[in-house]
Amino acid sequence: MARKKVEEEVKGGEGWLATFSDLMNLLLCFYIMLFAMSTVDAEKIQAVSLALQATISIFDAGATAIGDGFLIGNGVSQLSELSEYINSTGKAAEEQDSQNMEDGQGQGSREELQEALEELQKRSLQENEETAEKVEEALAESVMGDQVEVTVTAQYVQLSLRGALLFDSGSAQIRKDALPVLDKVGVLLEKYAKGTVEVEGHTDNVPMSGGRYANNNELSSARALSIFDYLAAHTSLQPANIKHSGRGEYIPIADNATEAGRARNRRVEIRIYHSSAG
Repeated sequence: MARKKVEEEVKGGEGWLATFSDLMNLLLCFYIMLFAMSTVDAEKIQAVSLALQATISIFDAGATAIGDGFLIGNGVSQLSELSEYINSTGKAAEEQDSQNMEDGQGQGSREELQEALEELQKRSLQENEETAEKVEEALAESVMGDQVEVTVTAQYVQLSLRGALLFDSGSAQIRKDALPVLDKVGVLLEKYAKGTVEVEGHTDNVPMSGGRYANNNELSSARALSIFDYLAAHTSLQPANIKHSGRGEYIPIADNATEAGRARNRRVEIRIYHSSAG
């Protein structure tokens, strides 16, 4: 029995050696593969490196360091020359600017830019005025001249609609009798809006008391959103080109101390921006 037990132990040891041998073979193959992958053609690498330095180097003539004969690795010896290089570069730029000023080139460029901007604004204002005239004519023909106020700037043509025409007090739901007005405004926007359309809601300064909305900011925002939703649903305007915001009581156009002034301040403004103004 003792003899049989020794033979079993020897056989068990042979299995262990087989596993260890396989592991050693795998490691040897792995290191051979790594060695093969790390072997490169040094001459080709050097040629590529020289070509890149000569082509895209930020230094003169493909140099690899600031100062003659210094390598990038010798960074400590380049610190003084780096400061001199940066200072000389800035000085050269200042001298060029100074020369341009003496020659009148810099001043001329600024004046030309200013003249171009003024010409652009003048042309935009003229085109917006022409658009505003056409809008006013269309409103007069549809008997809406007293319901929509038209103003114009170089950036946009603005249609201002009275809040009482569009909404009941404290409400952001569009009145049914105001829908024909909005439909006609939508037709004008489809015809003349080539860029961005912006809808702004405004209120007077009377505090909200109860109701659905906590303050004038919420009410004005909700009213602007209602107009946006209606235009997006009932016109061919792209919703991505329509902005909406509530401005609350903070941009009055009349005195809030009087009823007539508060009535004017309760309004929705629709702006047709000139194409150059976005």
